[in-house]
Amino acid sequence: MAKKGKKLQTATSKLEAGKRYEVSEAVKLLKEVSYEKFDATVEFSCKLDIDPRQADQNLRGAIVLPHGTGKTQRILVFAKGDKAKAAEAAGATYVGSDEYVNKVQEGWLDFDVVVATPDMMGQVGRLGRILGPRGLMPNPKTGTVTMDVEKAVNEINAGKVEYRTDKQGNIQIPVGKVSFNETDIIDNVKSIYARIVKIRPATVKGIYVKNVTVSSTMGPGIKVDLGSLE
Repeated sequence: MAKKGKKLQTATSKLEAGKRYEVSEAVKLLKEVSYEKFDATVEFSCKLDIDPRQADQNLRGAIVLPHGTGKTQRILVFAKGDKAKAAEAAGATYVGSDEYVNKVQEGWLDFDVVVATPDMMGQVGRLGRILGPRGLMPNPKTGTVTMDVEKAVNEINAGKVEYRTDKQGNIQIPVGKVSFNETDIIDNVKSIYARIVKIRPATVKGIYVKNVTVSSTMGPGIKVDLGSLE
């Protein structure tokens, strides 16, 4: 097991072992124990009692957080004609078609999110081996394969984040920055939690959400009382 650094040990010592904190208390504590010298990202993590190997339990989607993530996203849009113009007008960082397909194939990856119109997916599909492992492949489930590229770009700039269960049934997404005020972080946390509860698969019986934690980039995970998230 990796040894914890002194700063992380000090931060962890301020937490009560096994305790689940009210969300307001957890967020306040998170800001207190965040020792990073930069404006750290606040991470939301939850463990679900699901089997992601089952198609209906492999959860994936996107949500626009009420207060965004605090991060400026570099958006690449694959589109042509009027749709390309709409993407540019909406504020996409890069817009194009075949030239950007070739550029990505050559190793260019200076972007954070990819959007594509359906008619471009034939060419974009060739990038699956490059974009897929990085979680950048456009997908209709997350609204990144769409004819309404203007809406897609606007939502991303407004704080849209994607979520997806990993092989162990965990979901982890950014929900802001440590510099955010506590109320905004709480609103974002409650929004993603409400979405996760809403998309509970019908085949899941008994306990669904096993636990929720919040943490800063390098800080300790703070367990949150689920009742305080309702």
